[in-house]
Amino acid sequence: MPASAERVGDLLCSVGESPVWRASEQAYTWTDIPNRTLWRWSPATGEFAEWALPQMAGCIAPRGAGWLLAMEDGVYRCDTLRPGEPCLPQRLAGVTHAAPNMRFNDGRCDRQGRFLAGTMVMDMGRAQPAGRLYRLDADGLAVLLDDLIVPNGLAFSPDGKTMYLSDSHPSRAMVWAFDYDVDSGTPRNRRPFIAALPAGRPDGAAVDADGGYWICGNDAGRIYRYTPDGRLDLTFSVPARKVAMCAFGGAGMDTLFITSIRPADAVPGSLDGAVFALRPGARGLEETASTG
Repeated sequence: MPASAERVGDLLCSVGESPVWRASEQAYTWTDIPNRTLWRWSPATGEFAEWALPQMAGCIAPRGAGWLLAMEDGVYRCDTLRPGEPCLPQRLAGVTHAAPNMRFNDGRCDRQGRFLAGTMVMDMGRAQPAGRLYRLDADGLAVLLDDLIVPNGLAFSPDGKTMYLSDSHPSRAMVWAFDYDVDSGTPRNRRPFIAALPAGRPDGAAVDADGGYWICGNDAGRIYRYTPDGRLDLTFSVPARKVAMCAFGGAGMDTLFITSIRPADAVPGSLDGAVFALRPGARGLEETASTG
């Protein structure tokens, strides 16, 4: 696969998000948020599978043989996900949102297996800073950060000691770095990491084995790589304007899988909403499974 984004299959997601590679399955799984659907694609066979969900799932993470799903009213578990069988989520923890009409958005596990996820008001036009970043604990959801509009770009350095987080709302459109306490699962010392992308807004992200931070430039059709000291060193084009999230995977963890969004004003025949794969010359790290 060349170092250019090639389309995977022919599906178009409304909001494709949270792709996760699972080595045990040799497949990517991701969510189409408004369509309440989970998708899975196996590169070796080219086969797709899909599962209907009872609510919108903003993000997913591995848990045992199944998955965690951060949905509209809480975090759920789905213990099995087999083609031809329904996904039957069971709620682990409910959430009391700070405002009406909210849902979970971006999230993932830290390197120790704690699940973190952010919430947002679904109407982005309101620019309401009611979003929070939560951590799933044994006794429920703990608030780690608040005053967020659209929390996104959550990722962790290879040693787990740096946490990255973006706010992708146009009024903020920046990425922060935090010192992350690996013992308590607490972010501290918030500071700017990327004040503004060259083009587009920061959306979902991934970290490679060398600590590079890969961020989707939503509205610009770009994937950017930043070094751990915040220097931009690679840019890749994607033939979809609203790239949403990227994730490393494949047999050598050297393929970057990219989801995108199909907006209401998408041009007929455009690839907005498609999924893509490329080999950018870097290797990633497999996602840590949830211990919760």
